[in-house]
Amino acid sequence: MTKTRRICFPTGTAEGLKAPLHGHFGSAPFFTLADTESGDIEVRDNRGRVHAHGACHPVGALEGLDVRAVVCAGMGLRALQKLEESGIEVYRSAAATVEEALREIREGRAEKLDAAGACAHHKGCG
Repeated sequence: MTKTRRICFPTGTAEGLKAPLHGHFGSAPFFTLADTESGDIEVRDNRGRVHAHGACHPVGALEGLDVRAVVCAGMGLRALQKLEESGIEVYRSAAATVEEALREIREGRAEKLDAAGACAHHKGCG
């Protein structure tokens, strides 16, 4: 990962660093955004969270937010592919909160998500 990053964490609440990571990217109620250089934290509603299976538009959900990476508990193959095609790296974390997942990223312990690790039962979207 590069030094300057804006990372998106799909979360279940709007509690910033204390927010729990949501099980899947596309259906998360919120996106908690962390700037790893400035330390700024911003929380945005995920306006695209309600969608038909396979109709997730992950890149559109992050458009204009200057996101360079996504850290989540799970993501479908199609969402993973769309994000990667847009130059957004995807990492999987079993951390309970944004704060814990951010620590994993800073310490280089985050696992990069690949096609083999994408949610097989939910290929349309994460």
